[in-house]
Amino acid sequence: MSNGNYCLILAGGIGQRLWPVSRSTKPKQFLDLFGTGRTLLQQTYDRVARFIDADKIYISTSVQYLPLIYEQLPQVDDMHILEEPLRRGTLASVVWGMSMITKRDRHARVLVTPSDQLILREEDYERDMLEGLDFVGEHQCLLVMGVKASRPETGYGYIQKGTPLDGKGISVVKTFTEKPALAFAEMFARDGDFLWNTGLQVFRADVFLDTVCRLIPEYQMGLPRLMADAESDDAKLVPEVFQMLPNLSLAVGVLERADKVYVKECFFGWADIGTWTSLHDDLPADDNGNVLMNTKAFLYDCSDNVVRLPGGKKAVLKGLHDYVIAEEGDILMICPREDVAAMRRMHTDTKFK
Repeated sequence: MSNGNYCLILAGGIGQRLWPVSRSTKPKQFLDLFGTGRTLLQQTYDRVARFIDADKIYISTSVQYLPLIYEQLPQVDDMHILEEPLRRGTLASVVWGMSMITKRDRHARVLVTPSDQLILREEDYERDMLEGLDFVGEHQCLLVMGVKASRPETGYGYIQKGTPLDGKGISVVKTFTEKPALAFAEMFARDGDFLWNTGLQVFRADVFLDTVCRLIPEYQMGLPRLMADAESDDAKLVPEVFQMLPNLSLAVGVLERADKVYVKECFFGWADIGTWTSLHDDLPADDNGNVLMNTKAFLYDCSDNVVRLPGGKKAVLKGLHDYVIAEEGDILMICPREDVAAMRRMHTDTKFK
C-alpha cells in the first residue's frame, strides 16, 4: 500500500428515494439491503481497506448518524470520523475531509467515494482506483470515474469524453450532464463517448483545495477557518463556520466549472443504489423481470416488480406488474415503480415520518 493514498467515505446522505426501507433515521448506507451480512457502509469500508491503509481512511457523516458509525465501524478511530453539525451539500463535506487529511499530508492523493454503491468486481475496482490515484499524483488535475452507459437512464449523471490522454482509459472531460430528459439519455446511451458518472472522484488534496478557493469566493475566507478547526486538539467543526459555506454539490460547485478535469472509463461493474427503478434495472431478476431483494416471495402472473420485505416475512403476489412492494417497520408501500412523484410525496409526508 502507498503511504500517500487516502480515502474519504461520504456517509451523511438521508437516502429518501428508497423510502420506506431507507429513512432519515437509518438511511440506506447503514442497511444490509442484499442479505450479505454487511451494510453498504461496511462493504464500502472493506472494499477500500483492501488497498488503502486503515489509518488513512476517513468517514464523513452527519452528527445524527454518529451512533450508527460507531456501531458498524468500531475499528475506525474517532479522529477519523468527521461529524458535520448541519447539512451543507457534498462540496462542504469533501472540503472538510480534505482539510483534515491535508493536516497530515498536503500532497495526499485522495479517493472520495459514496457509501451506498454496488460494486460487482472488486479486483477491477482496486486496479482502477490505484491507477487513478497514481494519475493525480503525477498531474495537477481532478479525476472522475465513469462507466459505460448501458441503457438510457434518466436518473444518472453523464460525462462526455473528450480527447484521450493516455493508454489507461483517461480522457479530458468535455461535458457533464445531470439527470437528462429521456430523449437525451437515449442519445447518450447510443454514443460511445458518454459515461455514467459513478460519483467516485480522485484528487490530490492541495490541488482540490486550491481549485475550490479559486472558483468559490466564500471558501477563500471559510477554508482557513476550517483548517484551523482541523488543527485543533479535538478537530471538531464549529457550526457557525460550516453554516457560512454555500450549500453546493461537489459536481455543480467544482467539477462542472474547473479546468483540467479528466475522466477514467472503468469496468468494475457499478450500480447506483439510488432509486427503486434503478435497482430493478441493475440487480439480477427472475425470468419475468422480478427483483427480490433478500426476500422470499411467491409470484403468480407478476412481472417487473421489486420486492423487499423485512427478514422472516414472505410475500404472496398475483397480477402485479411494474410495482414496488417494500416494507420496513410500521410502513408497507405498494406503488407503481415508475410513479416517482407519488413515492416522493409519500416519503415527504409528515404523517409517515
